[in-house]
Amino acid sequence: MNQKFQKSIWRAEGIRTLPTTRMHHKKTFSVSLILLYTCLTSLPADKPNVVLMFIDDMGYGDIGPFGNTVNQTPNLDRMAQEGNRLTQYYTSNTACTPSRAALMTGTYAARIGMDGTVCFPNEKRGLNPTELTIGDAMKSVGYRTGIFGKWHLGDQREFLPLQNGFDEYFGIPYSNDMWPFNLNGHRHTKETYTPLPVLRQNEVVAYVSDGADQSLLCEVITDEAVKFIKKNKDQPFFLYIPHAYVHLPRFGRLDLAKKVEGDIDRATVEEVDTSVGRILDTLEELEIDENTLFIFTSDNGPARGMSAGPLRGNKGGPKYEGHMREPTLTWWPGTIPAGQVTEAITASIDVLPSLAKLVGAEMPADRITDGKNSLNALLGNAKAKSAHKVLFYEIDAIRRGNWKLVRGAKGKFELYNLKNDLGETRNLIEKRPELAKELNAILDSHAKELAANSRPPGMLDHSDFLISEPGNLPKLRDYLGMKNFEVLERSSFILMK
Repeated sequence: MNQKFQKSIWRAEGIRTLPTTRMHHKKTFSVSLILLYTCLTSLPADKPNVVLMFIDDMGYGDIGPFGNTVNQTPNLDRMAQEGNRLTQYYTSNTACTPSRAALMTGTYAARIGMDGTVCFPNEKRGLNPTELTIGDAMKSVGYRTGIFGKWHLGDQREFLPLQNGFDEYFGIPYSNDMWPFNLNGHRHTKETYTPLPVLRQNEVVAYVSDGADQSLLCEVITDEAVKFIKKNKDQPFFLYIPHAYVHLPRFGRLDLAKKVEGDIDRATVEEVDTSVGRILDTLEELEIDENTLFIFTSDNGPARGMSAGPLRGNKGGPKYEGHMREPTLTWWPGTIPAGQVTEAITASIDVLPSLAKLVGAEMPADRITDGKNSLNALLGNAKAKSAHKVLFYEIDAIRRGNWKLVRGAKGKFELYNLKNDLGETRNLIEKRPELAKELNAILDSHAKELAANSRPPGMLDHSDFLISEPGNLPKLRDYLGMKNFEVLERSSFILMK
C-alpha cells in the first residue's frame, strides 16, 4: 500500500499512535498529503538520485578533508577534491534521536517533541507518523527509498522506517551501546538491556551477540546499500545510510586492527571511509554517478576517542562549535565544481527543504518547519549565501554573522567572534555587553516561540521489547553466513573469539 495513503488510513481509523486530542492535527495533515499528490508540477525532467550518509559521533577533525593527518581517509579526500567541502554546516541537535528527528523532518527537535533524551528500547515515544520525513517527500515524486543503518526514532512498529516514508530497511533500531554488555544498564532504570536486534523491514531477523557482530555493522550496512543501488539503478532513488559507526563501543576485526597498530578508533573511521569508497565505486561502475548527489555528514560532535580538530567542545556539554559543527561533504560529478569550499552557514534542518526543491516535492503548508532551502550551498555555488540570518544551537546558543553567544560550562553566557577566534578561547562578553544582550533577547524569543508552537511526538498506550531473549534468532554473523573470527575492542584491546 502506498506509504502516504496508509498514513491517511491510520488517521481515519484513529489508531493508538495518537490520542483523540491530536486527531484534528492528523486530519489537517491528511489533507496536505493528498494535496502533495495532486499539486506536484514542474518536476525535474531527470530526477537525480540522492545518497545521504550520516555518521554517528564523528567530529569535525576526524577526516582528512578537515585536517586530520592520522586517520587515512582517501575516499573522503576524493569526495572533497572532486566535490564540495562545507566548512560551516551544523547539526540541529546534539544527541542521536533529536539530531535524526531534526534531519528527517527539517524541524527543530524541540518543536516536535523529540528533544531531550534519546529513545530507548521499548519506549512508547517515537517520531510522530504525521510528520513529513525526507523519505515521504522523495516518495511523493516517485523515488524508491531505502534506509540501511541505525534508525533511533522509536523502536515500536508504528515508528519504524517503513511507516515513515521508506520502502526498504535493514539495520538496528537504536544505538549499538544499548545491549547487555553495557554494564551501566539503561540510563534511567539501570536495568540490563535486552539483546540488540537487527531488523529487515519490520521484522527482527538476527541479533548483535558480541563484539564480533559489532565489528560487522559498518560492512553489512554498506553491503545492503550497494545492493539497493544496483537494484534501483534504473529509477530515481533516495538512499539514507545512518551508520552506527563510530559510536561506542568500537570493535575492529583483527585484520583491520593490525593495519592501524591496534588503534580501534582509527580503524572505525577508516572503515567508514571504505564504506564511502564502495558507494562511490558502485555509482561509477553503474554509470549513474553524474546523476547522483552524495551528502556525507555526522549527527553531532565527537565522542570519546574522536576529534573536534580546531574546535572547542565535543559530544557532551555546552554548545561550543565542536558540539554542533560537522564535517560535511557533497559530491555530484558534473554538477558540483571540483575542489569547491563553501563557507555559507547551513544546517541539518536544511536538508529536507533543499532536497524538496531539487526533486520538485512540496513542503507541508499546514505546520511550521524550521529548515531553509540551502541548495545553492549544498551544490557548491561559489556565490552561495547563508539562508539563515541567525542560527540557533538548540536553545543554548545563537550565531549571527561572525558573532556567537553561548551558555557556557558554568551556565553563564559567553560571547565569541568566530572569525577571529574559531576555538572560542576569548570571551568578549564584558567588552560587548550590548551585543550580548541583543543576541540573548533573540535567543529568548526563539525559545518562547518553540514552546508556543510545538507539536507532540508519537505516543503509544502500550509498548513491547522487540526481543527480550535471543530465542532461535541467529547471531548477526550466522545470519550473514560468516564464520567466527577475532576482533579487537577499543577500551581493553582484548582479543575475543
